[in-house]
Amino acid sequence: MHILRKFSAFQKFSNQHLSSIQVIVFYYLAMTIVTFLLFQLSFFRKPNVDVSLIDMLFMAVSTISVTGLTTFDIHSVFNNYGIILLEVLFQIGGFGIMMISTFFFIVAKRKITLRQRQLIAVDMNQPKLSGVVRLIKYVLLFLIVVQVIFGIIFGFYFYFKGYYPRFSQNLFWGLYESVSAVMNSGFDVRGNSLMPFKTDYFFLCIVMFLMLLGSIGFPVLLEITEWFKKRKSPIKYQFSLFTKIAVTTFIGLFLIGAALIFLFEMDHFYCNKNFIDCITNATFYSISTRNAGLQLNPLTDFQPTTLLIISLLMFIGANPSSVGGGVRTTTFAIVVLYTFSFLKSKGNVSIFNRRIPTEDIRKAVAVLNLSLFFCLLSALILLATQPKVSILEIIVEVASAFGTTGLSLGITSNLTCIGKITIAILMFIGRVGTLYILMLFIPKETRDLGYKYPTEKIIIG
Repeated sequence: MHILRKFSAFQKFSNQHLSSIQVIVFYYLAMTIVTFLLFQLSFFRKPNVDVSLIDMLFMAVSTISVTGLTTFDIHSVFNNYGIILLEVLFQIGGFGIMMISTFFFIVAKRKITLRQRQLIAVDMNQPKLSGVVRLIKYVLLFLIVVQVIFGIIFGFYFYFKGYYPRFSQNLFWGLYESVSAVMNSGFDVRGNSLMPFKTDYFFLCIVMFLMLLGSIGFPVLLEITEWFKKRKSPIKYQFSLFTKIAVTTFIGLFLIGAALIFLFEMDHFYCNKNFIDCITNATFYSISTRNAGLQLNPLTDFQPTTLLIISLLMFIGANPSSVGGGVRTTTFAIVVLYTFSFLKSKGNVSIFNRRIPTEDIRKAVAVLNLSLFFCLLSALILLATQPKVSILEIIVEVASAFGTTGLSLGITSNLTCIGKITIAILMFIGRVGTLYILMLFIPKETRDLGYKYPTEKIIIG
């Protein structure tokens, strides 16, 4: 009761003095601290294992941001209970704190207040309050059921393929692979990621499908469900402009990424492999680098050009309102559309017979610029504090942290204390969002000056 009173007092204080963004960021910070404290419990760790506080804090940030970068071998630190704890934390980090907490409010038949709806909309990056509770009910339940069903399927599949000696082991790891794929968490809990399955095409195709479900975006999943229900209706279902842009960009980046990886590695890593292996590997990395971070081979097998392509895909990331990070696909798409519109001297930006509001264009440009700034600043800090690390390794590490992907060229464990803190902050920014981080410092109430300054042209370019 004392804790509930404290929480109610904080809610009252936040309603009066804090913006929705400030509250959400506070919740993620609080959940990171809770995760850090849970990791300290011996119940979740193997006996006689000592991990420094900075490394465990790094792990906590990586877990809540669902990134996958670690400074130590997970399989040598956490026991099976620790792996189960990670799966639970993946749900909180992937779905979002407000989405999880609101779901429990719905189950308990508690009323969702207007303030809670505002927090949900901010946490899920939704432009309006209407429909957010409905979105939670359908999407969260759907994805959890998907994780359980495919976890059981994987368990039986592993058992009949003989991957593990006991059925309980096959089921345990089957559930983990399902959760890891849907939540796009790139944690390597066995020390070899998905490398043992690199020629198991059936398993890899399902994993790619599950990664797509997690990164395609919650509103997109809801609209696809609505379209499926109304497909026989005489009135044609109209997808929103957001879904059209998000899905088109997602598919486009997936196809372009797979093609580029294949072309650049055709005479290098793929030179002695059969065509099916090459296509499977290229398509897998094209979707995994967008957020999941699961691996079929060490990144060191790829040449520098491919690693730069992978870094770009990680920087762009997944669709908005998904389990993914990065600048998000719609941000990238709007900036590209705006650039082409400017080159064609068009007065507005339009696509699919719809005009994109100026406010959204300004927001996209701001997000892209701020994201580049944070990534470049992080790279400069790493260059200054990691003298033995190459610029390419830093680019991959920074893009992976910001995109909450988890892929690395193996430098994470060798980072200095400053380097670990830098990457941890970047992972947190990638999960919460660059614009939200800066808006933390904007007061809850902003006063309109009521006037505008004169316009004056300047020279550009």
